[in-house]
Amino acid sequence: MVTVEATAVRDTGRISPGDLGIYNEKQVEAFRPITQFIREHGAIAGIQLAHAGRKASMGAPWQGGKRVEISDGGWIPEAPSAIPFAPHYHTPKELSIAEIDDIVDDFVNAAKRALEAGFQVIEIHMAHGYLLNEFLSPLSNHRKDEYGGPIENRMRLPLSVAKAVREVWPTELPILVRISATDWAPEEGWDLDQSLVLTRALIKAGIDMIDCSSGGTLEHPVIPLGPGYQVPFAERIRKDTGIPTSAVGLIVNAAQAEAILREGKADVVSMAREFLRDPYFPLHAAKELGVDVPWPAQYLRAK
Repeated sequence: MVTVEATAVRDTGRISPGDLGIYNEKQVEAFRPITQFIREHGAIAGIQLAHAGRKASMGAPWQGGKRVEISDGGWIPEAPSAIPFAPHYHTPKELSIAEIDDIVDDFVNAAKRALEAGFQVIEIHMAHGYLLNEFLSPLSNHRKDEYGGPIENRMRLPLSVAKAVREVWPTELPILVRISATDWAPEEGWDLDQSLVLTRALIKAGIDMIDCSSGGTLEHPVIPLGPGYQVPFAERIRKDTGIPTSAVGLIVNAAQAEAILREGKADVVSMAREFLRDPYFPLHAAKELGVDVPWPAQYLRAK
């Protein structure tokens, strides 16, 4: 599957002014030839629907990643609470109840447009300190109403989005959810035990797979980085709940990815940065694992 990542469901949900979105018909038309190309070459087209929350209105990383001021085309981000992610980020506005309802509608409309654009898989982004993750984590959600406090309240918006998207997405097509299994702040933040509670609720909402990532709520968390450091999250969630999981995080070679699958630690391995480093990774992985796969016709002389 080829997935378009972090596609905003509204203009104020973009991370940066240059981010992709799927909140109008022009964007649907622009995506159609892309999904058609993916499908013509035997792959599945997926799209990740997202709202950046308090991390919105920031510059692209290769442009310094600085806050984009309103005078320069930026905007005031939206969040569960008026708490900035870091000192150099905007202070967000706290969403009202009516505005929270609008967020659900935005995800629903984005799902409808995704289907119209030719996508076959949706992944709802509930990770990395973006809006839905912000509601889940007590570090970023200090609300006193029905959307804050106990975990049942903090899960209310993410679950409302999942249920509403499932209602409009064809039953034969899957919906994935990407979560941050932990904030890496075990004493007071979101953690794996809470992720298991969320996963069980997402299963009841009709979600088909959990994509298990972590972090993003704290600016400088202490993370034990190493090869496959997030794979244990996928393994635990898969074992304890029975839902298929996707493993991510410093998975960089074919043998490592194959071992994760063969050992039953996850059902899928998702990779991104290794493809940036090596666009021909699938061909190299196939050679390493001794699998004969079709090559592009233009490259057959090199096979």
